[in-house]
Order: sequence, then C-alpha cells, then structure tokens
Amino acid sequence: MLPIPPMMLTTGPVPAYPQVLAALGKPVLYDYDPAFQTFYAGVIEKLRLALRQDTAPVIMQGEAILGIEAAAAALIARDDVVLNLVSGVYGKGFAGWAARYGKEVIELAVPYDDIIDPQAVRDILRKRPDITIVSLCHHDTPSGTLNPLPEIGAIVAEHGAYLIVDAVSSFGGMDAHPQAHVDIFITSPSKCLGSTPGLSLIGVSERAWAKIEANPDAPRGSFLSVLGWKGASEPGKPFPVTPSIAEIYALDAALDLYAQEGPENVWARHAQTADITRKGLLELGLKLWPKKLEYAAPTATAFRPPEGFSDVALRDRLRDEHGILLSLGRADTAGKLLRVGHMGASARPDFARATISALSQILSRPINS
Repeated sequence: MLPIPPMMLTTGPVPAYPQVLAALGKPVLYDYDPAFQTFYAGVIEKLRLALRQDTAPVIMQGEAILGIEAAAAALIARDDVVLNLVSGVYGKGFAGWAARYGKEVIELAVPYDDIIDPQAVRDILRKRPDITIVSLCHHDTPSGTLNPLPEIGAIVAEHGAYLIVDAVSSFGGMDAHPQAHVDIFITSPSKCLGSTPGLSLIGVSERAWAKIEANPDAPRGSFLSVLGWKGASEPGKPFPVTPSIAEIYALDAALDLYAQEGPENVWARHAQTADITRKGLLELGLKLWPKKLEYAAPTATAFRPPEGFSDVALRDRLRDEHGILLSLGRADTAGKLLRVGHMGASARPDFARATISALSQILSRPINS
C-alpha cells in the first residue's frame, strides 16, 4: 500500500483538488466520438477564457516541459537571435533549446536571488537591434522569485521582438496572462490550477502563429509539433495523437473550480497564504532567499535553512514529526534553501500557520544535522 501523503506544500506537483481526482475516474471516451470532440472544444473555450486570450489555446499531451521545448522548436528559426533572460535554474535551461534552433543566444543573467531589471532589457535590445526573440521564466521556482512580466513585455513589444514566457508556476496564482505582450505563453494544470501533471497549456498569439507557419524548421508530424494541435477542437478535425482523455477531464474540473471561485479571489488566496508564511518565517528569525521581499512570488516562498540545520535535515524533520512536506532547492540552489509552495489546493492560510507552528517547535529543539 502506498503511504498516505503528508501535507504537501511543495512547488509542484501540488495536491489536486478532490473534484479533479474524481474527474480522473470518469469513463474514458473514444477520441473520435463526437461527444468527446464536443467536450474537448468546450475545454479549449474554458481555457481560452481563463487565459483571457482572443486566440484558441492548444493543449499538448505531456508535462509542461514538453510545451516549453515545443515552443522553442516552433517559434525560433535558424536566423533568429534570442535574448534569454536568466534569473534562475529554469530560465538558464531554456538556452539549450534556443541554441539548438536559432542563430545566436545572448544571455542577460542576474544572481538567482535577484530579478531581471526591465531597463537592462531595454538597454541590451538597443545595443542589439537584431534580437528577434526574447525568452523569460516568469516565476523560477528553484529561487521563488518573480520577474516583472508586464514591464518586460511592453519593452519587448516596443522593440518588435517575439516573447516566449514560461508561466508554468505563475498562471492561476496571480494576474499573469498572455495579454502582457506575450507571443507564446506556456503553463501547466498541475501548479496553481490544482490539477495533475500530464498536459502543457499553450497560448499562441496570431503573429506567433504566422511566424511558426512560415518557419520551415518548425516541427510537423512530430510529438513536438505545436502546429499539429492548432484548431484541434474544430469539428471533424483529427487529433495529431490520442489525447490524454483522463487528463482532459481533470483539467476541465480544475478550470471550473477556478471560474467558480473567481480568478481574483484565487489570486488573493495565494497572496494571503504567501504573506502569512513570510511574516511567520521572519518572526522566527529566518532569512528569505530573495534579495528583497518584493521579489518573492506569491506562489512559493524560498528561505534559507537556519544555522545548525541542513536543508535536508529540516525537510525531513518537518515531514517525519509534523507531516509537512516542503521542496528543497534545485541545481544551483540545491543545499541553499527550502521552498514552501502556495499553489492551488495548498494555497491555504491554515496550511501556512501550520508550517510556521511546526518550524517554531523544531527550532526550539535544535539537534546536530
């Protein structure tokens, strides 16, 4: 028998809402059944409304890393110069795909406790007018920091470049939408929407579609093909591969919950949970990872382990003694911090208070770690 999971305050996957789990158990329909195709078209429309976008989004059948790589392959052509904005592990990782498909990759990087300065973006675009694509990780979860998407988006639009945004762990937990001058907006149902990790949700602007269709190297007839999913919800159009039927059911339930609670209310719940967590950590004398409090994302709180504790020791005591599971750092932040996720069903003020209470008890009884 699998163990009962602890209170999962991780940065993803996060606990799925009960209604989402129930939806996974619905009977699986044949993907060419008109009933399923009608249902699928309805899910696409719900997602379009949630994204607040005019164009129909696409759903790719794989965890969001598929969507990020597919976006790079589709939009970046062999003569494109890409400006990759790096403030964390995932932002850094995008450079590999950009280099695979484009002519040149320029990096604008800051320390991983900092965020991208919009003025620095403006300056480099002025120095390199040949930059045609800019890529940004909005919320880099291994650092818990949030980049200023609206300001950066406006500058990129003024330059005339295309903007690719990894919004995997920000969409649904704050006011983050493709409307912020984003050409390809990739997110996941398994973070702030509180669903399961098996789909990539992608918003594509009209001009991005035109560029993708004109790119001879954009994947076609491939699992990486964004083009293959364009218009997949139109009546009678075949799916490029069999959709993950159960995952679509789960996404539908998650989108319904998001609409029923109201996006602004969902965002407020995430922000309140993060605020309680940070105030509690600071009252305990702990240090947040971001250089400034205002750099921290409302969907995750990263903090440094206190003196006398390793990150692993503190994580293990929280789980073993209090049934609370946090995330460790990753790659360049591994061993330096712990992360409290406030996403979807785990974005609850009572969970934040329970975490602070547990930490207070542990810190009052330090042991060698």
